[in-house]
Amino acid sequence: MFLERVNDPADIKMLTVPELETLSKEIRDFLVQSITSTGGHFGANLGVVELSVALHYVFNSPVDRIVWDVGHQAYVHKILTGRKEQFPTLRQFHGLAGFPKRSESPHDAFGVGHASTSISAALGMAIARDLRGESHHVVAVIGDGAMTGGMAFEALNHAGHLKKRLLVILNDNEMSISPNVGAVSHYLTRLRADPYYGKLKTEFESLLKRIPAFGSRLANTAERLKDTLKYAMVPGILFEELGFSYFGPVPGHDVGQVIQLLSQAKEMEGPVLLHVVTQKGKGYASAEAAPDKLHSIGGAVVKPKSSAPSYTSVFGKTLVDLAKKDERIVAVTAAMLNSGLNEFVTEFPDRCFDVGIAEQHAATLCAGLATTGMRPIFSVYSTFLQRAYDQVIHDICIQKLPVVFAIDRAGLVGPDGETHQGAFDAAFLRAVPNLTIMMPKDEGELRHMLYTAFTLSGPVAVRFPREDGVGVPLDVPYETIPIGKAETLREGKDVALLALGPMVAIAENAALMLQDRGISAHVVNMRFVKPIDEDALRELALRNMPMITIEEGTVKGGLGSAVLEYFALQKLSCTVYPLGLPDRFIEHGSRPELLHQVGLTSEHIAQIAISLVEQQQGQKWANRKTAGR
Repeated sequence: MFLERVNDPADIKMLTVPELETLSKEIRDFLVQSITSTGGHFGANLGVVELSVALHYVFNSPVDRIVWDVGHQAYVHKILTGRKEQFPTLRQFHGLAGFPKRSESPHDAFGVGHASTSISAALGMAIARDLRGESHHVVAVIGDGAMTGGMAFEALNHAGHLKKRLLVILNDNEMSISPNVGAVSHYLTRLRADPYYGKLKTEFESLLKRIPAFGSRLANTAERLKDTLKYAMVPGILFEELGFSYFGPVPGHDVGQVIQLLSQAKEMEGPVLLHVVTQKGKGYASAEAAPDKLHSIGGAVVKPKSSAPSYTSVFGKTLVDLAKKDERIVAVTAAMLNSGLNEFVTEFPDRCFDVGIAEQHAATLCAGLATTGMRPIFSVYSTFLQRAYDQVIHDICIQKLPVVFAIDRAGLVGPDGETHQGAFDAAFLRAVPNLTIMMPKDEGELRHMLYTAFTLSGPVAVRFPREDGVGVPLDVPYETIPIGKAETLREGKDVALLALGPMVAIAENAALMLQDRGISAHVVNMRFVKPIDEDALRELALRNMPMITIEEGTVKGGLGSAVLEYFALQKLSCTVYPLGLPDRFIEHGSRPELLHQVGLTSEHIAQIAISLVEQQQGQKWANRKTAGR
């Protein structure tokens, strides 16, 4: 087997093209066996096997820089750069990351996890190379889905202007996570459908060179004729007009042909775009047939199936139900229809808008819709909303527009790791005026929060986790939740546990543990990050109970900060222990492992509570002793 002999990119440079084809088959078999065991991004990696092999055959990583966009298609790159023995730990706690990571290998030129960044990063590397007088190559590999992001076109525009030596490989498999949409997708479809234009362009240019130039008039006419044909027959004109030399479309599963074109592109000056057509899920029948469903898969170790639906599915069904009652409701997503909107787009195809990987546009599109009296809801992952922060502030919240943000993956998401942990949205949104932020304790409360959100006249963020619900009834009538009002779930006198979202159940379990120790815990479902329930906080302060705020988000700027700010401004002296995610990026691993690592467990909460109660009792004893003197 050739794969057994490959531990470094240099190892494949001695192989023949037929041997590289055999190697590609072995890699594909290895991926199927490995990913079905550990879980991970499946279809995208099966689709780039030959392209990855050709890249490492032609270029000399890590001297030459290969920058992967998103990075969910970089598994083959990891295999070829000495990490295949680590694949049993892929996306596992303390194991191999599911995305390129600079600290993991010198071959990972740029850390990534979100889309549309590769060309910008690669251009920065190319500029630095030229300033230092170096000569290595820089390659950006970007998918057609990521190409729908505005940032990619900003980078193309700049690269074409600077004329730096840079190779952009457009890996075109007609898919991102959801099927690609928009004018760019249609444009690439036309390119794929016209295999003869490159040959026609070359032959016509050759013909023009044979025309004798009997004066400038004939020469000018010939040049205009060339441009006319160029615009009419060359679909790659978009990239050429941006300043790139365009090659393609090229069949991406033909190792020999890809190597040949990469070798040619390597010798060219200026920016080059090579359009490679691949098939997502190549070599695995079910992945080829359903590339969206097998974009990513779970591993062989599967947690017990819950009888409760996921928060995401409850969101989707609730939205459909509410939209049937209110025709003003429209849904917007940035290439993430699978985030609860599959049923909605089937039920209301004219009221659902997938804008591609363009979160900024999605947010401002919602703002425009809201100005007309429509009630838009933007379905978005927590970490993807980061990309639209200015639009949230400038286009929506300043104007107090009634846009609902349905923020999925709020909190820890597990194996996807640092780039996808929903740690920051509560904190960065809490700083924005005019915005209401809430999070349900269970899937039933999620229904009521969505219902409530559409009754408000300003922007609202409803956060929910990447988890199954707890199994509460979902057939109860909708209720309007009083804005900014918490819910007391358990009365107690010794310590107060102020919890948000999924942390409520953990806090209730901690209260039971404390009860066994003779400590009476007061449990509050805070529900709102903004506005917080000031009346409830004041009452707890007057009862002189130590408090623990518990949230599955960064402790800096989140719920705990809000509580501390309130007490400080009110000059109320009380003990508050803010518990949440620490001031660092959280690595990949299972959610239980990560919760244990950061101390968001019932056991740890109970330990903190015992310490606070003992400290409080000790202070009371000391005060009584002092008073007795």
